[in-house]
Amino acid sequence: MSNKYKLHEFLDVDRLQTLQDNFSKSMMIALVVVDQDGVPVTRPSGFSDFCARSRMNETLERHCYDSDRAGGEAAMRAGKPVVYRCYCGFVEFAVPIMINNHYLGAFISGQVKVEEEKENSIPYILDNNTLWEANPWLSDLHYTTQRMPYERFESTAYTLLHVASYLVEQAHANNIQRELRQKEQELTAELRKRVEIERLLHEAEFKALSYQINPHFLFNVLNTIGRLAFLEEASRTETMVHDFADMMRYLLRKNNNGLITLGQEMNYVNCYMAIQKVRMNDRFDYVCDITDKYKDVVCPFLILQPLVENFFNYVVEPREMKSHLLLRATDDGKDVTIEITDNGDGISREDIENILSGDQNRQKGGIGIHNIKNRLQLLFGESYAMQITSPHKPMLGTTIKLRFPLVPA
Repeated sequence: MSNKYKLHEFLDVDRLQTLQDNFSKSMMIALVVVDQDGVPVTRPSGFSDFCARSRMNETLERHCYDSDRAGGEAAMRAGKPVVYRCYCGFVEFAVPIMINNHYLGAFISGQVKVEEEKENSIPYILDNNTLWEANPWLSDLHYTTQRMPYERFESTAYTLLHVASYLVEQAHANNIQRELRQKEQELTAELRKRVEIERLLHEAEFKALSYQINPHFLFNVLNTIGRLAFLEEASRTETMVHDFADMMRYLLRKNNNGLITLGQEMNYVNCYMAIQKVRMNDRFDYVCDITDKYKDVVCPFLILQPLVENFFNYVVEPREMKSHLLLRATDDGKDVTIEITDNGDGISREDIENILSGDQNRQKGGIGIHNIKNRLQLLFGESYAMQITSPHKPMLGTTIKLRFPLVPA
């Protein structure tokens, strides 16, 4: 019999044991709690000498378990206490322990004799067998087992039914409250996560809309367009204007969930790099090793450009020598990894920690990187953290790694 509830998981067995011991002592009756298979989950209380000795014999113990299981199932079907005789003829009752029509187990009590006339009318729960009669010692113990008035025996069963119902209802109410608290906590966490995603997205969009790419960069673009228009007929100027228009369209894109495809993000980055190439000519080289295989991979909006912009702010602009930037994509069948590698002078371990922790006072550019790290983890999970590595030595550069799922969950 399958059951989504297990008695030992649903009820506190230690408290059940205390209740059982006290009830057995006060009612002067044997008592044990069995699970849905008839296997005891508590230690026997008040067992008769006959039953305690019988259960030391493996064969007789099996008969006892079979009787207990059959009694519990009969009580389950009846939905109330069932009085029966076990395989050795003792009068017992089973009180079902149930929740939402799911049978958890039963209180098995008895091991007594009642008035002979009444006793003869009580059916055996299983076929009667007399294996125990072969043992004279057990026969003597069976003969001396106590008798109890049937009326008292039956009222004890119904008293125990009310106690069992109260215990189960209380446990069920506690479980419901616990599940509700857990769901409330999960909902609160999900709402907090959603609010944080929206905040970070709005922050990224605001930076884009207010051109935190850098007002200085925008003026450079306009000046470069003006110079090109003056010096040549128009082809390069047209290309540059188109690249710039594509960038602006991307920045002004309405995106409510903060997600975009890697192909769209890379198109924006390539436009940005094309404009920078016109501005700076041979001051840098740029290699993009991201194939069309990854163009439909979902990634956060505006996640690569701030990192590429940092390349110009902290590698290209401060020095005269030629700088190099490599963007590469690989995958392991589950996630795609983007690596952004430059040949600058690197970042100290302390500054890396400050950047990733969001300590904006210690490192310029760190706010945007911290934003990217948080968006990755909020959108895809804690394991999708940004990684920054650097030997912090001249010309050995810095590598930033970002991961996205190949297929969104």
